Amino acid sequence: MPIKDDVKLGSNVKIFHPNLVNLYGCTIEDETKIGTFVEIQKNVVIGSRCKVSSHTFICEGVVIEDEVFVGHGVMFTNDLYPRATNEDSSLQTEVDWSVIETRVKRRASIGSNATILPGVTIGENAIVGAGAVVTYNVPDYTTVVGVPARIIGNVHNARERRDLSLLKS
Repeated sequence: MPIKDDVKLGSNVKIFHPNLVNLYGCTIEDETKIGTFVEIQKNVVIGSRCKVSSHTFICEGVVIEDEVFVGHGVMFTNDLYPRATNEDSSLQTEVDWSVIETRVKRRASIGSNATILPGVTIGENAIVGAGAVVTYNVPDYTTVVGVPARIIGNVHNARERRDLSLLKS
């Protein structure tokens, strides 16, 4: 079963294709929408009225606050130095590494195919452009693009001027 019994779903959560997701041990709050081919791992918390688009991977250690948009194919990570094995060539297990928390604050938007490295905070109302690789914290109300992601503007200014060129990398 792709949605495990230990998943906590708030009221009016919409999962468009329940047989085509992989959700386990996570919490998804009220009125959030989950697209097709999404995986959400244990101990993830997703706030109310969020939208998580198709083909997105949200790993353990991620907290997404209310009203966040997550585009298609967004990848979160939770380990800065991933390895398959230990020094003695034994396979690693959960006891061999520590989860690094990542937070996405209220009303942030993350563009399609962005990659979010562990330990960062994406600020309130911030915008992460499509394809960006976020390696550092993104301040509130800031737009970032590129690899690595860099600040290109202020969300308020872009909206006031309706300057869509700020969203291009």
